[in-house]
Amino acid sequence: MYHKTQDLDTWMSEVDRRLCALEQTRTSNETAGSAITAPESSPRTFWALEELQRQRQTEKSIADGVVMLVGSVTLEGDVPVEWQEARSSREILDSPWEEIAASLAALGHPVRLQILQQVLSGIGTTADIAEALSLSSAGQLHHHLRQLVSAGWLRHAGRAAYEVPASRIVPLLVIVHGSES
Repeated sequence: MYHKTQDLDTWMSEVDRRLCALEQTRTSNETAGSAITAPESSPRTFWALEELQRQRQTEKSIADGVVMLVGSVTLEGDVPVEWQEARSSREILDSPWEEIAASLAALGHPVRLQILQQVLSGIGTTADIAEALSLSSAGQLHHHLRQLVSAGWLRHAGRAAYEVPASRIVPLLVIVHGSES
């Protein structure tokens, strides 16, 4: 910032120096690669991506790109869940996205997300869910439960109990994680 006490030439020299530094940073970033990546937190942050890139070079079906969901989690009660699924980016881009609208819409309500969070945390009965969320109306809870069951995010697990199907746990966590960014 220019101050009246500074010499204009000195100030312009400083601006020029800073601009050159910014341009150098941009050029360095562009030559390092144009891919947009997440901030690195450790030397092995991109180990999965690096392996995926190696596979793209050898497998024709994914040469144009691939999207992968992978996770290994342990839920409440020491329930292990491991999931891996990959599809070519072309297959995803060519698929009819409108057909997944209902599944995504079911996640579009805060109470439904809270229900899923509670169920993944080990609270699966309707009474316990209602208590944990301080819901006064059983009808309201059942409406949200029906929406989640219909979309495949929940399934019945006995009398008045629900669970997230194993095939939906990692994808759900990926959606939540991706939405937080």
